[in-house]
Amino acid sequence: MSESPGIAVSSGSALPAQAVPRPDVPASPKPLAAQRVLPLRRPGRWIITAVVLVLVAQITHGLVTNPFYQWDRFQYWFLRPTILDGLLITLEVAVYSAVLGLLGGILLALARLSPSPVLRAVSWVYTWLFRSVPLIVVLLFLYNFSALYRTLSVGVPFGPAFFTFDESRLATDMAVAVIGLSLNEAAYASEVVRGGILSVDQGQHEAASALGLPKRYQFAKIVFPQALRSITPNYVNQLIGLIKGTSLVFYVSLLDLFGSVQSMGSTYPGDIVPLLLVATAWYLILTSVVSVIQFYVERYYSRGALRTLPPTPLQKVRNGLRDVRARIRRETAI
Repeated sequence: MSESPGIAVSSGSALPAQAVPRPDVPASPKPLAAQRVLPLRRPGRWIITAVVLVLVAQITHGLVTNPFYQWDRFQYWFLRPTILDGLLITLEVAVYSAVLGLLGGILLALARLSPSPVLRAVSWVYTWLFRSVPLIVVLLFLYNFSALYRTLSVGVPFGPAFFTFDESRLATDMAVAVIGLSLNEAAYASEVVRGGILSVDQGQHEAASALGLPKRYQFAKIVFPQALRSITPNYVNQLIGLIKGTSLVFYVSLLDLFGSVQSMGSTYPGDIVPLLLVATAWYLILTSVVSVIQFYVERYYSRGALRTLPPTPLQKVRNGLRDVRARIRRETAI
């Protein structure tokens, strides 16, 4: 009986004995658990990362070691009562202007979408005008408004007046700043709100109309909540621009944060750079707080659109630590 080379055959059993490795037969691969997947090498990414880290290190070194920045004076001015009073005025102007601007933007957007040609025309002209005129021009025009109209009255056009107001008493520095910023903000907010309303699927409008719901209820309960997913990120960008735009109220004699910095810089010319750094730091803090609020508002209104909500920063840190621990366990197991 002939035998296959490399295989021993027993006469009492039909099963072959343990196979002897053959040189012409490749060895069996390792089990999947013992295999290690090597990541794809990306040298370009590592080079760019190294360049960016070097630039960041150089900028940080220059900020820390350059005596021209006068960080001791920065620390002195950062929490001074003058700076904090200006910061409070900046917050007041920004909050009032943001609320009034958003309300005005909603009204202008509804007028622009109205079937009335008069409302559409007035809304379009208002938006076109205030988006075309620089904000500083609007503020200066309102600041000198009393030169054009000494008194303001409410009554019948070309007829008797029911109420008359002294414009010089009403137009305080705070009022001029808030009104000017609100008028300018309403023009931009109207386009943001209008775009958000138009982004709602037409089927939602048709379904609400088919249910026989009043127009006001359709807008408040169905259309506007869905439009907020598109309105929120765009309007927060406008709000950040509004916070920075409050620095212009200094030109209408209102000492906000930037006005306080300018005033102190004129009194202490040697501290101009640290004072500007103080203003920069406070504006960064304000815009960062607004960005955090934006994240949670967007997360709230995305509940009906996403299966899984985006993780919060704390959840991202926890997930990152969990991934690192799992990777360490895999490395040690291999």
